[in-house]
Amino acid sequence: MARKNEYDYFESFVRLSEYCCEAAKMLDEVLINFNADTLEEKMKKMHDIEHAADIQGHEVTRRLAKEFITPIEREDIVVLVHGIDDITDTIEDVLLHMYMYNVREIRNDALRFSKLILQSCEELKVAFEEFKNFRKSKHIHDKIVHINKLEEDGDNLYTEAVRKLHMTSSNAIDIMTWTIAFNRLEKCCDACEETANIIESVIMKNS
Repeated sequence: MARKNEYDYFESFVRLSEYCCEAAKMLDEVLINFNADTLEEKMKKMHDIEHAADIQGHEVTRRLAKEFITPIEREDIVVLVHGIDDITDTIEDVLLHMYMYNVREIRNDALRFSKLILQSCEELKVAFEEFKNFRKSKHIHDKIVHINKLEEDGDNLYTEAVRKLHMTSSNAIDIMTWTIAFNRLEKCCDACEETANIIESVIMKNS
């Protein structure tokens, strides 16, 4: 039986993953309806999401410092918090790059990336919802496998997008800008996979 007022770390993981989904959804919407003139405003809203996620992450570590007994190992909780935080950070970095390099229009491959990122975050959120009862869950393993598959799709898209960029553009600045942008988008998929792999590792250690 749970102790009275016991802090629910698993629920905190879900809340943190919700910030990832919120950031991914905003990135997708910004790229679909891209307007360079409003990018600074959108970037500030994205930062608000990232800041709220940071506050939630700090609350988890603050609680952890006071807890004597935790449901999983303390270092695993810390690594998971950092992993989820990295996802939100990498998503924010995409908009930051668009702003710094004064991107004026969006390439179609960036839209394909944003869909992969959003799907990865949504799958990760479901995985965290299942995480609390991972011993009985019939879905968490499938979610982890799917996130890994989405990351592979992101790797393939990165290769395809950069090759297409170099084949269709002769503008050195455009090539540099979008090579970096595609790299940052691909890192969002990587961050989702890394966090899913951490979940899998924790499950193996506690099974």
